[in-house]
Amino acid sequence: MANLSITGAKTPSSGFDLGRLILRLVVGVLILLHGIGKFGGGIDYIVGTVAKVGLPGPFGYLVYVSEVVAPILLIIGLWTRAAAVVVVIGMAFAVALVHIDQFFTLNQTGGWSLELQAMYFFGALAIAFLGAGRYSLGGLYGRWN
Repeated sequence: MANLSITGAKTPSSGFDLGRLILRLVVGVLILLHGIGKFGGGIDYIVGTVAKVGLPGPFGYLVYVSEVVAPILLIIGLWTRAAAVVVVIGMAFAVALVHIDQFFTLNQTGGWSLELQAMYFFGALAIAFLGAGRYSLGGLYGRWN
């Protein structure tokens, strides 16, 4: 049951905020681990992939923004909506540049080949709409939280 504020408007319950926290942590940690893994292989593959489609090679460094910086912001709940939008854009570029040939395919177990990328994309999209919630550094209020 939602709580009523002084004005009589409904405010989200703590369960709603706990759900937002769980979503932020899961999406943030999983993408962060994915991004940290890219440090081991170096930036050359990423820069090369970006350059192949005609974008400036330095755009490859934005992968680290969308897979390291933005997930950290999701985890701590600071500028959460903006960070989620960065993740959404990063995932869209990842699919377009690297995984587009898998878009209409199934994997060996019958699942969609892009189910992981879709979970990251739509999880981050949900966070962009839901915001950080009260269990965050940014708190409940603010355009980007």
